[in-house]
Amino acid sequence: MRYGQIILRRQPPAHLLSWGIRFFLAAALTASQLPDGHAPFALGCIAAAGPGGDGIAALAGAGAGALLFLDFGDALPFLAAGVLVLTASATFQGTALWRRPLFMPLVSAALFAAVGGIYVIQSLAPAEHLAPYIAAATLTGVSSWFFRPLLRPAEDRPAPESLLFLAAALLAAVSDLTISGVSVGRALLCLLLAYTAYEKGASAGAAAGLGAGLTADLCANTGGPLFAAAYGLGGLLAGSRLPGGRAAAGLAFFVSSLAVLLPAQTPLAGPLLLESSVGSALFLLLPGRLFGGRRVQQAESPVTAAAAGGRLKEQLNRAAAALRDLYDSMGRTPPTTDENPAIVFDRAAERVCRGCALCDLCWQKEYTGTFNAFNDATPYLLERGRALPKDFPTYFTGRCIHLPDFLTAINGELSAFLLRRQYRRQLEETRRSAKGQYAQLSELLTATAAGLGEPVTAAGAAPPCRVGAALRPREGETVCGDTVVSFRREDGVWCLLLADGMGSGEAARKESSLICRLLRQFLEAGVEPEAALKTLNSAMALRGAETGSFTTIDLCTCDPATGETAFYKFGAAPSYLKKGGVVRRITGRTLPAGLRGAPAAPDVTKVNLDPGGFTVMISDGVADPGRDEWLQDLLAGWEGEDPQILAGLILSESIRRERLQDDCGIQVLYRPREGAAKKV
Repeated sequence: MRYGQIILRRQPPAHLLSWGIRFFLAAALTASQLPDGHAPFALGCIAAAGPGGDGIAALAGAGAGALLFLDFGDALPFLAAGVLVLTASATFQGTALWRRPLFMPLVSAALFAAVGGIYVIQSLAPAEHLAPYIAAATLTGVSSWFFRPLLRPAEDRPAPESLLFLAAALLAAVSDLTISGVSVGRALLCLLLAYTAYEKGASAGAAAGLGAGLTADLCANTGGPLFAAAYGLGGLLAGSRLPGGRAAAGLAFFVSSLAVLLPAQTPLAGPLLLESSVGSALFLLLPGRLFGGRRVQQAESPVTAAAAGGRLKEQLNRAAAALRDLYDSMGRTPPTTDENPAIVFDRAAERVCRGCALCDLCWQKEYTGTFNAFNDATPYLLERGRALPKDFPTYFTGRCIHLPDFLTAINGELSAFLLRRQYRRQLEETRRSAKGQYAQLSELLTATAAGLGEPVTAAGAAPPCRVGAALRPREGETVCGDTVVSFRREDGVWCLLLADGMGSGEAARKESSLICRLLRQFLEAGVEPEAALKTLNSAMALRGAETGSFTTIDLCTCDPATGETAFYKFGAAPSYLKKGGVVRRITGRTLPAGLRGAPAAPDVTKVNLDPGGFTVMISDGVADPGRDEWLQDLLAGWEGEDPQILAGLILSESIRRERLQDDCGIQVLYRPREGAAKKV
């Protein structure tokens, strides 16, 4: 709603849910305190939440938590540090520094140190408060690092390490809650550590145990590494794959705690022994389905493995054949034909003209004139969607004595006719889309079955290729809508991806990065590039039906051992192949992914990249395809061997010529000469 110059926008439920999660999470983390009343986990939550509504919600939650869990003297520096952290995040938002993972953890730790340092210096005994103050500053930065993947995720699934850290931080909040002298928080922490060590192995269990133990030592103010030693040794033994499975792991965790705590001369030794026993018992009571079968199992014999692989290959081929037959059966179905528009007039005449006194005159003696009148009016009816008297010739309108009723009947039948035609077209489009999906699934299954049982060719002894890349957003934008990705598969083949989302800014970046992430998953799974691109095109067509967006896709694959190189293009800008002073231009005519609903194949160009040669991929913002002579001249005159320098040189010259009228993405691959030093 708009009142004067004030615009009130209703926030979608997803934003409200996101803000609520950050509010309550920061409030709960405020209860996880170190000695001297520090709450570093809540400050890390504010730093990880980022600017805008998410950060404000986290700061508000920290304020509510401060009212509930902190003293007034401790709440003031805590809230001051939180406000500074949020201000820094908002100030640097969108910059290259802000996008670096280490920036906000370092800034949050530094701001806490700056605010807390003032209070430490002004205290009566600064030396006594120095150690908790340094530990709190460190945990502020560490918690910001671990919380970032959860509160600002870049992947579909959150990192397991971040979830573990969050769970340990929340359990620290209830460490003071005791039942019969047993801390509920630390008992559950023992359960979490035993589960983590058993699932992830000895190294992960020891690392998680040491981190959680040091935090527990700080919260309980033990004055030494009591918890760190117990939890670290317990995680190491529980994850050591001992004979006996889960029972042996739980017993090992308890015994390790017993070995560390019995010699300790501390009042906490007894309760901690009980807590580790409770945690081990709860670990043994967990249902088996939580463990997911990820434990190391006894290797199958080669004969059994080969037989299982053969059966799986046969099943995949049968499924592919079934999908192919279904595809063929849909192709044999005759397409639906549109109705003749004359049915509109036939049905209207059946309702109005049958009882008219002039029926014989219009439909027998003057049939030719009536037929011509309807035939001439048909284009106007179909274009406008309704009939008007002016659509018919005067000799017909002057003769018809029931013209208003006849027009009403025509309009009713015309509406039904247009709805039926729209339904048939939508049905035909859905049938074509489903038919294409069956064909693509059949190709994917066939390719997967063909790869079963074939040994994976390891990367050869040839020097690996070198890759350089450059990105630059269009003028006025802070985020580039293009995405470049390069990686090397298990068989040694290099894959370079360049996607250009429709438009520019954050929306275009999300579309292009989604395409690159999905395509990379297909390629790393062993799916052939052409089959993967066909599948993505169909998916983008269905997605584009709702969003109206499309994306250009440029894929280059290169085998450094043989030089076999292939370019796959969906609406992408030209690419270039350079060897010495000779430059070859590689283009395609296929539309961008998402613009063709029917199964569409990319343009494929296969070449051989000689040692010392370059492949150059660009987005259309770098150079206009109709006037890219300057780029070809630049490549022909280039005599260096560093692809990153070449990418930067192309970008600089493009900015000078094109003035950043669009996003710019560049990716360069160089195949070293034989005997060259290995350098990636």
